[in-house]
Amino acid sequence: MKKITGILLLILLSLSVSGQRSADYGIYGGATSYLGDINTSRLFYRPLPAGGLFYRYNLNPRQSIRANLLIGGLQANDLDFNNNFQQTRNSSFSGPVFEGAVQFEFNFLPYSTQGKRWNYTPYIATGVGAAYLNTGSSTTLPNDKPLQPIIPISLGFKVNIYKNLGIEAEYGFRKTFYDKFDGLKDNVDPHHEAWLHNNDWYSFAGIAFTWKIYNKLVGCPAFKDVDESRRR
Repeated sequence: MKKITGILLLILLSLSVSGQRSADYGIYGGATSYLGDINTSRLFYRPLPAGGLFYRYNLNPRQSIRANLLIGGLQANDLDFNNNFQQTRNSSFSGPVFEGAVQFEFNFLPYSTQGKRWNYTPYIATGVGAAYLNTGSSTTLPNDKPLQPIIPISLGFKVNIYKNLGIEAEYGFRKTFYDKFDGLKDNVDPHHEAWLHNNDWYSFAGIAFTWKIYNKLVGCPAFKDVDESRRR
C-alpha cells in the first residue's frame, strides 16, 4: 500500500507542477459503509467517518481526470439483521480501509472553478484504483489478501460558492474483486446472496471543498474565449 500511495503522490506532484493552470485541489469528508455477505441491501448501513484529498486536472469544462486518496472504516454484524440464518451464524468484522484511485470525470454541464458564482453541474466519474482493507473478522476465514483492485463509480453535484471555491456532494460505490474482506466466502443460505454478485463492495458518501490555487488564467485570452462562450 505504501508503494501505491507513493506512486499516486508522484502523479499528483507531476500533474501539479506541469498543469497548475487547469488544476483544482480538494479535501472531502463523509462516511464509508459496507455491502456484502452480511449486509446484502442497506445502502447506508453502519457508516463510519471517512476523509481524504484529491487533485483534479481539467481537460476542458466538461471532462477531467481526478486522483483521490481516501481513508475510512467498515464494519458489520449479523446480529443487526432479523433472520434466523444470520442470527445463528453470528459473524462480524470491522477495520479501516485505505484507498487510492484515478478517475475520469464527466460534467453534464460546462463547469469551471473560476466560473460565475452559483454555476453548477451534476457529474459522473469512474476509473481504477486499489484498496487496502485491514478488516478483522469473528469467523475463521482471515482476510488473507487485504490489498485489492477496485473500480470506483461515483455520482455527484458541484457548485461554485465563491471566487475559485466550489463545493461538491458525492456518492459512490467501490466494486472489489474479492469475497473475503468480511470474513465470509459464499453464503450457505441461497436466500442471502449479496446484491450484484457475491463479491464484497463498499461505498463513500460525502462533501468536498475545491479550490483553484493558480489564478493567472483570468488573463489568458484562450481561456477567456472559452469561458465567455460558456457563460452566454
